Amino acid sequence: MSATLVLIGLLVLLALGVPVGFAMLITGSIGLYALVGFDALQGVLDSSPLSVASAFEFLTIPLFLLMAEFVLRSGKVDDLFRTTAAWVGELRGGLGMATALAGAGFGAICGTSTASAATLSATSLPAMIRQGYHPSFAAGVVAISGTLAMLIPPSVAMIVYGLLANVDIGKLLIAGILPGLLVMGTIIATVYVLATRHPEHAPSAGHVSWTEKLAMLRSVLPIFILFGVVTCVIYLGVATPTEAAAVGASGAFLLMAACGRLTRTNLFQALQRAAHGSAMIIVILIGATVFGYFFALTQVTQDLVRWVGALNVAPWVILTCILFGYIVLGAFLDQIAILVLTVPVVVPLVASFDYDLIWFGVLVIVTAELGMVTPPVGLNCFIVARYANRPLAEVFRGVAPHFLAHVIAIALLALMPQITLLLPSLMK
Repeated sequence: MSATLVLIGLLVLLALGVPVGFAMLITGSIGLYALVGFDALQGVLDSSPLSVASAFEFLTIPLFLLMAEFVLRSGKVDDLFRTTAAWVGELRGGLGMATALAGAGFGAICGTSTASAATLSATSLPAMIRQGYHPSFAAGVVAISGTLAMLIPPSVAMIVYGLLANVDIGKLLIAGILPGLLVMGTIIATVYVLATRHPEHAPSAGHVSWTEKLAMLRSVLPIFILFGVVTCVIYLGVATPTEAAAVGASGAFLLMAACGRLTRTNLFQALQRAAHGSAMIIVILIGATVFGYFFALTQVTQDLVRWVGALNVAPWVILTCILFGYIVLGAFLDQIAILVLTVPVVVPLVASFDYDLIWFGVLVIVTAELGMVTPPVGLNCFIVARYANRPLAEVFRGVAPHFLAHVIAIALLALMPQITLLLPSLMK
């Protein structure tokens, strides 16, 4: 069976709403059956779940998800926005800047963009609207700030990319720090420019005394300590990302207990949601593994590399086309789905140009995140509109200036790889 027919079948299943893991599993199995027969297919289906689930690095995902769930239930996430708002709220557009800072802080313990967007919608968006912010302005800031979660470590998307591309996950996580700060700075700068041009859309908040600011800062100090410990043990080489995730989950559990939130219900819900998220990701990875066997046998990737290599164009042109494709895909699909669909194909192509795969991984995730605020689907925009009960068109209008600013940030990361690779190059 030709690879084209299998790809068409995959797209049809995705269009029908079949989860991407099952869609890849079904179409990959059909393709393998047509190519090598039932016995070989059975061997692949027997070995793939074990090979994925037994990978030591995979444990990083459920542990980081569990860490995020424990922190969410500790009640410290609400304190995070209130603290950042107290420190920068007096500036023009200060609550919008606080949303970006809170998005970065929440991303440092969350790892998933949709959860970050939903949380910010429930906390910062109502506060901005009560303060007198234009609803479109406020919704746009929330939608774009949610994307920081997939870039700043710990990031589930980073881990999935590392598993698929076979690159050092520890270096990949650390590589996201400076680009994450750059993107956060881009959001803050965009908020400042918009607030300066239209001051009526972003009024300043009231004055907060230094005593109150310091008191609020102490309330969120445990979150910063937790993030610092997890990041530092990876950066210093003291622990692997999996071991660091275990430290983070344990610390988050103690934080929830210290905040008096360690109840049977909270514990059960945290374990349940972390298990649900992990199961979803492992099904996607199993489907990608089976589909990858089919692609390997049909040599689609090798043919693509040879075809692109024969083109008389510069490598940066190919890279630009790939990144544009990620923006388009991000408008329709979840980031994890995009990675498992594309990484096995594009990574060999990018490697043939001698580009650094850690740098490319960060670029891919930043670009795919931009797709999450791109019409017509823009998952983050849908989440903000639903949680805030605002019209979807209003959210898309508010996020449009941030889209343009993000394109500039992506261009900087593409033109200056040292921004991404500086910290990984210094790791022990």
